[in-house]
Amino acid sequence: MAQRISILLCTFKRRSVGRTLKSLAHLRAPTGYVIDIIVADNDATPSAEHRVRSCVASWPVSYIHAPAFNISVARNACLKIARARRSDWVAFVDDDEVVPVDWIERLISCAVSTSADVVSGPARARYPEGTPRWMVEQDWHSNWPELRGIGQGVAGQPQTAHSCNALMRLAGTRWESNDFELDRGVSGGEDTAYFFALSRMGAQFSICKEAQVFEEVAPERLKLRWLGRRRFRMGQSYAASAPGFLARVRLAVMALAKVVYCAVVTLSVLPFEARRNFWLLRGVLHLGVLAGCFALPQPQIYGAAVDDGYPPQRANG
Repeated sequence: MAQRISILLCTFKRRSVGRTLKSLAHLRAPTGYVIDIIVADNDATPSAEHRVRSCVASWPVSYIHAPAFNISVARNACLKIARARRSDWVAFVDDDEVVPVDWIERLISCAVSTSADVVSGPARARYPEGTPRWMVEQDWHSNWPELRGIGQGVAGQPQTAHSCNALMRLAGTRWESNDFELDRGVSGGEDTAYFFALSRMGAQFSICKEAQVFEEVAPERLKLRWLGRRRFRMGQSYAASAPGFLARVRLAVMALAKVVYCAVVTLSVLPFEARRNFWLLRGVLHLGVLAGCFALPQPQIYGAAVDDGYPPQRANG
């Protein structure tokens, strides 16, 4: 009997979801697998319904309206349908990305060959003309996953993944009923915390560098301020990797030392834009870790009205 892979796609007021669905329509299914696509619309009104239902796809596409201006609500709505279908696997992709025809094939092949429960792939940025040179050269907008430490899962440091490009075993697992945290659904980092939780439950992680997806970087993201806010939130989310008081204290001490170091280096290279911004953004990340250790409130991102062009849909790191 063929195994089922459900592709989970959450959207919020993005016309680019049509381009994402068009690329998903051309996916090749691995031998012995079937594919379906589940789209959750997080807008207050079903604004994406016509784009989703008008998409001509090779695979069944289901649309669900999951309003709340909270991305976790949309993710959980997708998972609920996948559970009802007894999907063996679920794949995550964002509504501003396009995927190659062999994307799922590569993820499944890696999962089978490594006996992994979660496989991550890179999300590569495509920069528009006029992007600052330092931003392109340092490639701040791409997401290159990596495993933490030598061990994996509960045998070593806890692992995580990001919803921009990931495959996860679902049916019959210990984490089948796990949901995304609603409290993180307006701030971002809900995917980081979700996969950290799976790691602690014994999920094994792997990386497939060949399973790449591609994202056009929006003009409003080509700002140092945008990147700073993103890095700070990433640091806050990363703090979820330290369970318990003592672990958070140790992480906070390390983060503080790194903040001080980055601040010193930033000041020393102040006249040089590329090097200055590199160390400034590293410092902001560690500052976010420090804030996360002290459980300081995270900024609202999803559904927020922000005056600097910060997108309401995603700020994953």
